[in-house]
Formats: sequence, structure tokens, C-alpha cells
Amino acid sequence: MNEILNELERLYPDARPALVFSTPYELLVAVILSAQCTDERVNKVTAELFQICNTPQKMAELSQGELEKYIYSCGFYRNKAAHILSASRDILEKFGGQVPDNLEDLRSLAGVGRKTANVVYSVAFGGDAIAVDTHVFRVANRTGLSVGKTPTEVEEGLMQVIPKEKWAKAHHYLIYHGRQVCHSQRPDCPHCTLKKWCTYPSKTV
Repeated sequence: MNEILNELERLYPDARPALVFSTPYELLVAVILSAQCTDERVNKVTAELFQICNTPQKMAELSQGELEKYIYSCGFYRNKAAHILSASRDILEKFGGQVPDNLEDLRSLAGVGRKTANVVYSVAFGGDAIAVDTHVFRVANRTGLSVGKTPTEVEEGLMQVIPKEKWAKAHHYLIYHGRQVCHSQRPDCPHCTLKKWCTYPSKTV
């Protein structure tokens, strides 16, 4: 496990979030929009959206229909608009207009799931958390770092084998490897420097 982690750290020393944001609230909105959508598309949408409303106060002034028009190209726009507006109202009504800086309160926001809360907590507030998206889930299972049938199972497994102070960074290492090498459909196993430790069946291809 340590050798895999050390190699990932060597490969991606500058790994960082691909989403563009300047405040915890902007990050929260961007992460909600990123579900089943590319970061590149989200960044294009938020570049326009955040010029109009980049605070919970301004966002809450929009109707759902107005917000849907801005985020339409991100997919699942009705649900995402509802989640963003609900979370914005919660922030205003329960937390004085500030995005909460702890996992319990973040997870209490309407429309904010475990992964979104973990991303905001670790990236915006420097907290120790591992967010399991599709890339993290895939790479963790294939390499054997953490084998699980659900994101929560994989998250719990990663937390056991990765030192706490490296949780947030490890999240980005795994994402980078999933995007650049360990692809969903055609993983580049022959050129993967993790293959001597990896448990994925096609590593010999």
C-alpha cells in the first residue's frame, strides 16, 4: 500500500482540484454541478454563473427556472438547481450566510451528500477527508488499495490504509491516475507504473 501511495505521489506532485473557484460557496456549487459532468464543462458554466450570483444570498434570489437556464449544459439540471437553491437557503437560514467548515454541518445541507461534503471540507477548509468519486472508486478497487461495493466502503477502506494527513492529497492522486492512466473502459495497464502491485486482472495485457 505504501509503495502505491509513494508512486502516486511521485507521479502527481502537483495534483490539485480542476474546478475553478474562489470561495467555499463557489466550490460547493461547482461540486454539486460536477456530478456526472466533466470539470471542464462545469468551469465553463460557473464562469458565467458566478458573475451573476456567487453568494448564497444572490443565488437564493433566482427562481429554479432561472438557475436551470444557466446550468442546463451540466446535465440533470433540474435536480442540481433544486439542490443548489436548497443548500443556499440552508446556509442563509442555519449558518448565517457562511458555508459551514465541518463535515457534520456540511452534510446537513439539503442536496449535499457525503462526497460533496468531503470535497468542500478538505479543499476549502483543509480538513482531513477522502471524497470518493468515480475515479477514486475505480482506481482504489483496481489497485487493491480499498476494495468495496459502495463509495462509503471504499472511503472507509482508504481511511484505514492512508495516513490521515495524506487523505486530502490522496484523493487528488487517485483522480489524476484515473483520468490519465486507469481509464474506465481501456486502462493503459502496459504503461502504468503501478502494475507490479496492482490487482486488476488486465495488468498483464
